[in-house]
Amino acid sequence: MRGLKKFLFREDASAQLPEDLKASLAGWRAAPAPSPDEPHFHTRYVVVDIVSSGLQPDSDKLLGIAASGVWKGAIQPDDAFYVDFSTLDGEGAAVDRQLMAFLLFAAKAPLVTYHVPYVGGFLERAFKERLGVNFQPRWVDLAWLLPAMFPAKEQSVMPLDYWIETFGFEGSGGRRDAMANTLLLARIFQMLLVRAGSKALDTTADLLDESRASSFLRRKH
Repeated sequence: MRGLKKFLFREDASAQLPEDLKASLAGWRAAPAPSPDEPHFHTRYVVVDIVSSGLQPDSDKLLGIAASGVWKGAIQPDDAFYVDFSTLDGEGAAVDRQLMAFLLFAAKAPLVTYHVPYVGGFLERAFKERLGVNFQPRWVDLAWLLPAMFPAKEQSVMPLDYWIETFGFEGSGGRRDAMANTLLLARIFQMLLVRAGSKALDTTADLLDESRASSFLRRKH
């Protein structure tokens, strides 16, 4: 019964944070999200990749986060984020501070990745357990969106290396670190934005709707 009570009435993780982190978190919560009705050229997208100990978000560990901003259709060299949690004290405030740093870096921008259930699953669990944040950003899932946008090249979900090779980028085949993966995803996303314009998907909202529709339809068929 004691264990059940502890589970049902577990305190909010944010209540255990230092005061400076509480203040940062309150500021992040209060900040408005960018309008989804802006054209792509006016929108800052954040491309994200992670490192994990396995493929199961519910049980494996999040080991690192890499992110890169794409704004005005270009990758911004100074707009990047990387943290390797394996170098930090896994039970200390350093992890919480780095997770908070990522929230501030992302600034509620739409996030872009390859396979949202994997990347988003690890991030959602980490932010819930460490900061008490219900992390539900606006996601663009390239795994499902690329076949919808480039059906002449492929019409089903493929490994990321397929698209890297298809678009002629270096680095296909073999292991890459998270930041290298993120930059490759950002370059692919740039090409997708060009294609989106030719399909009259002119705003963030259009792209998010197309990403959700592509995922839904292809999962059902």
